[in-house]
Amino acid sequence: MLALALSSCGGGGGGGGSAPAPAPVTPAPAPPVVIPPAPSPSPAPGTGTGDPMVSPLMVASNWEIGPVIGGQNYSAGVPLRPVQTNDGWAFDFPIAGGHVNYITYPYGSLAGKSRIVMRYRIEADPGVKFLPKCCAELLGQGPTMYIQMANDDWQREGGRWFATFNSPWPIVAGDFEVNIPLDSNWTSVYTWAANDHSAEFAQAKAGAGRIGFTFGGGDGYGHGVYATGRARMVVTSFVVE
Repeated sequence: MLALALSSCGGGGGGGGSAPAPAPVTPAPAPPVVIPPAPSPSPAPGTGTGDPMVSPLMVASNWEIGPVIGGQNYSAGVPLRPVQTNDGWAFDFPIAGGHVNYITYPYGSLAGKSRIVMRYRIEADPGVKFLPKCCAELLGQGPTMYIQMANDDWQREGGRWFATFNSPWPIVAGDFEVNIPLDSNWTSVYTWAANDHSAEFAQAKAGAGRIGFTFGGGDGYGHGVYATGRARMVVTSFVVE
C-alpha cells in the first residue's frame, strides 16, 4: 500500500426502433405513416464499477497478482485479479502449496508525487499464521510497498525499489494503514539504498511503470507468503499523492 490496464473490463451500448404503421381507415384514404425518430443510444458503461467517482486504483480488475514474467505467474494458488468488495477490493491468501508474491498496478511515472498511502484489513480465522514460502519456521512479512521502472528486466540494480523501512512484520489480523513517503530511504532489489543513490532513485520514480506491494520474508521481500488457514486481505483505500 489501484486505470485501466491489464485486462480491464468495459463495453455496452443501446439503440432504438420505429413505431408500426397505423391500420388504414376505410373507405377514407389511409393517413400517412409517421415514423418517430429513434432514441439516442444510451452511453456505454465505463470500466470497473462504472462510477466516475471511484478511483481506478480501487477497481479490482486493474490490479494483477503476480508477478508475471515471460508468461509465467510467480504467485501460485491465487487468481490473476483481486475481487471487488463493498468496501474496496480483496484477495484470499492461499494455503500451503500456494503463495502470493506481488500485487501490482500499471501506474506510470511518480514525478511530482510525494507519498503512497494504503489502508487495508487482514481477516483471518483464529490461530492462522502467515508463513514465507521459503521458510515455514519463520513468519511472513508485508505488505511492503514497491516501485518498478517501466521495461525493467527483473535483473538490474535500481529497477525495483522496496519501502523496507516500513514493512509490517509479522502479518496479523486487524485494520492497518501504511503511509510511505517517496523521499525516504527505499531499498533497491540488491544493495542500493536511496539515500546513497538519490539520482538513481529519482530516475526510478520518474520512469516508474508499476507500483504495488509485496509479501515475503526469510529470503526476500517479494518471494511470497501463504496462510495456514482461511485468510483474506481487503484494500479499503489506495492513494498516490
